[in-house]
Amino acid sequence: EASGVVLGKSADKLFSLSGLFAVYKPKGPTSAGVLNLLKERLLAEAGVQTNGNKKSQVLKIGHGGTLDSAAAGVLVVGIGKGTKMLSTMLRGSKKYTAIGLLGKATDTLDATGKVTEEKPYDQITKGDLENVLQKFIGDIMQVPPLYSALKKDGERLSTLMKRGEAVEAKPARPVKVYSLSLQQFQPPLFTLDVECGGGFYVRSLVSDIGKELSTCATMQELTRTKQGPFTLEEHALYEDKWTIDEIARSLEHCTSLLSGEPSHKKLKTEHPGETAGSCE
Repeated sequence: EASGVVLGKSADKLFSLSGLFAVYKPKGPTSAGVLNLLKERLLAEAGVQTNGNKKSQVLKIGHGGTLDSAAAGVLVVGIGKGTKMLSTMLRGSKKYTAIGLLGKATDTLDATGKVTEEKPYDQITKGDLENVLQKFIGDIMQVPPLYSALKKDGERLSTLMKRGEAVEAKPARPVKVYSLSLQQFQPPLFTLDVECGGGFYVRSLVSDIGKELSTCATMQELTRTKQGPFTLEEHALYEDKWTIDEIARSLEHCTSLLSGEPSHKKLKTEHPGETAGSCE
């Protein structure tokens, strides 16, 4: 291909990138939006023309698990052959810090939705909240939110909801909570740290905690602090670092992370059994 010669070194380097790395997703954009921006940046730096989007299809890039628009934190990205490794990220464990608000429920279960219910919460103590958390540790059943990226007939439930179509709740499904702790309690706000398995919705957890306390609750803020071996503090590249060289450096560093994964997985499988046992 003659075009390869014209494109030069940075494009060659971009198209040879392969593996997994992590970026920081801010509040606001969708996960897909962040990915598109990243892709645009890289193609622009490499001097690849994206007219008619022909060339941009060549850059294989994907993410390992949607973060809601209103959420921030670690978004694992696969590039090149790394895109094939993303499914393991979806199944792996994740850590979140969430701020819940007592006394209000919304249709989306988070701050972006319409308030559907308000209830008193003054009677709830820190002890009440800590006791209730014990019920949500281990292997639990969870009904996913109606507003979600889950699909019905190939369309996202959130898309159907926004169009005003009637959407039936999905049945409860088994999910795993490895750990759950209360970090702060300043009524009506409470802050949780949660480590969970794949397919888990923190919004549903916050809502369910509200119900258990005989009030209601909605999620105000959500930050994903860890996904698989990638942590927010150590590995997430902020927008100013979305360059070919920075990503190449990150990919090298992350390859060693991933090869160390199996031992972590073994620990994980023993771990949930214990927590599940201790909370029954």
